[in-house]
Amino acid sequence: MRAWVLFLLILTAASGQKKPVTLEPVRPSGQAPAAPSNPLAWAPDGTRFLFQQGTALRIYDTATQTSTELLDTAKLPAPKMEAAEAPQPFGWENRRVSESPVQWGAAGKILYSSGGGLVLIDAMTGSFAQLPVSGVRDAKLSPNGQSVAFRLDWDLYTLDLESGKRQRLTSDGRDTLRNGGLDWVYPEELDLGTAFWWSPDSRSVAYLRFDLSGEPLYPHADLRRERAVAEPQRYPQAGERNPDVRLGVVSARGGGTRWFEVGNTVWEYLIARVTWTPDSKKLYVVRPNRVQSKVELLAYDVESRKQTKVLEESDLYWVNVHGEPQFVKDGFLWLSERDGFRHIYLYSMDGKLIRQLTKGEWEVTAINSAGAEVYFTSSEASPLERHGYVIGLDGQGKRLLTPGAGTHSITVGPSAKYFLHSFSSTTAPPCATLHAVDGRELAVYREADRRLLEQYEILPTELGSFRGPDGSLLYTRLIKPAGFDPAKKYPAVLQVYGGPGAQGPRNAWYGADFDQVLAHAGFVVWQVDNRGSAGRGHAFEIPLFRNMGPVELADQVAGVRQLVSLGFVDAARVGMRGWSYGGFMTLNALLNAPDVFRAGAAGAPVTDWLNYDTIYTERYMGLPEANAEGYKNTALPAKAANLKGSLMILHNYEDDNVLFQNSLQMIDALERAGKQFELVLYTQKTHGVTGPEARHVDAAMLGFFQRALGR
Repeated sequence: MRAWVLFLLILTAASGQKKPVTLEPVRPSGQAPAAPSNPLAWAPDGTRFLFQQGTALRIYDTATQTSTELLDTAKLPAPKMEAAEAPQPFGWENRRVSESPVQWGAAGKILYSSGGGLVLIDAMTGSFAQLPVSGVRDAKLSPNGQSVAFRLDWDLYTLDLESGKRQRLTSDGRDTLRNGGLDWVYPEELDLGTAFWWSPDSRSVAYLRFDLSGEPLYPHADLRRERAVAEPQRYPQAGERNPDVRLGVVSARGGGTRWFEVGNTVWEYLIARVTWTPDSKKLYVVRPNRVQSKVELLAYDVESRKQTKVLEESDLYWVNVHGEPQFVKDGFLWLSERDGFRHIYLYSMDGKLIRQLTKGEWEVTAINSAGAEVYFTSSEASPLERHGYVIGLDGQGKRLLTPGAGTHSITVGPSAKYFLHSFSSTTAPPCATLHAVDGRELAVYREADRRLLEQYEILPTELGSFRGPDGSLLYTRLIKPAGFDPAKKYPAVLQVYGGPGAQGPRNAWYGADFDQVLAHAGFVVWQVDNRGSAGRGHAFEIPLFRNMGPVELADQVAGVRQLVSLGFVDAARVGMRGWSYGGFMTLNALLNAPDVFRAGAAGAPVTDWLNYDTIYTERYMGLPEANAEGYKNTALPAKAANLKGSLMILHNYEDDNVLFQNSLQMIDALERAGKQFELVLYTQKTHGVTGPEARHVDAAMLGFFQRALGR
């Protein structure tokens, strides 16, 4: 058999035909690739930026559009690891914790972090010195370039770069009392990537202290060893205690912490963002209430510790947190959905609205840079696209910087002299170009990698739309099978996520992903963004409020009808696959629309929202005691007897996000109901399946759909 396969591949190559996308030559990602070649760090004057190519750190000069190697990091000495003060339990660190591996500071100093060690590099010569610390986390160069702040275990330190003197700022840290260190749920659901911040004048450090001692423990266990090892995770499920979070400021030279009153964060409030004002005199804190129906921007005077409310946002449903205020001359920019769509508002420092800078039935997805002008990305051209724009602080002179249908992103350098532009579409792989801030293209920074297109038959992605049950316009993505014959009836597999915060159909490059594998195996691939998904404004999200599942499923069922109406899909052979919320949706479809869906592969599914974390679940479902019926009605194990089609459940046993408890409860209910299903279990300690095991996931799902849908 292998000889015949090899012969066919050689024959295909010799004839000039492109190869089909299968599991063997391509490891599918399931997602559009990240935009290429974004800089690791810009020089403070915005004329150069640093990027990595292999093990080499390289500097790109925007004036000459050339790059030179600064340093080969493979030649750096391996850092010596300091022993922890006490044995550390398994660290259930959230995937959204963010640390900057490279920082370009004042006076040409570049701080490089790797493996717990720190290296200071001269940006002109490439000479370097290893700093006398090891085992550090989240190192941050001070704004004046003279010191580094970092975390060692769960305490904060600073290091003076000239003298080499290390100063301990906190001393009571431990696994359940984290100074400048995050718990699991805050970065996951609030996108809070760090827990300490230098003041602009480099004199102080603001930090959050997370007391996890009251957070409930979920009893993970590693069962792969000779003896099972307990690995409990602090994970607050809906209605349970959040961490106790305090906000403090400490001098970079040491001394006592100055604490600020932020309220009861266990039951009443969350701390979503912390930022210093440019004069280092105040801290601005974004504080939602627990169910996130109200968000306050509070100002704390560092000296007096006086709290002042700068502004407040409230909503009958929930308020999405969109980052911290961005300071400009005499005020700050604030992202708000108060008119139904996310737009930019300009405020004075005391919270008086000056003007709304952007307006329309479209969303600002990011503020890329703010100074005399504001650079931002939005969906104004189409919900399926993203483009970069610039507008004045007076709300005038808005200009499009990125023409051409597709998905664009811009990274604006300091001083707003240049920006790096990334682009892709359904037919164009990602590429990156350098531009002047007036939009002129100066150079191609990274050519599009067209090797997949040249070697493999990437089947066309067709974007479309139809009207859903309530009249809403729903966008779709379709891939027809290889050798498509409109007279035939094909099986179809729906790819679904369906929940808040994610968008599926986009005019972006998808590449050789698992959808291409399915299409080459003879399946129609179909995707619908139902109500509740992102990219369409707040009103498009809120139909799922306090009742996650029914509205999304109604739109997916309508999507199946739309697909079948095209004439080439067999309505009796429709399947669905999804992970996380998509796993929930897949089970939801099989159990609550059993006559529509014949098969489903549910990856890491939420099966009962009582099992999921506090901050996400309560935002949409409310507190369990306030919405008992909503939680009960959307729980899936009670619907196990409804199963008619074929079901595969895939899950990591030690999933830190959607706990395996979800699948186990579903398994128990299915077995009690006498329903047969397939279970594929993985052993990684994370939400997704990566590495060699990811190929196993793809093979398992492909085989499942071939068996279940008759291919």
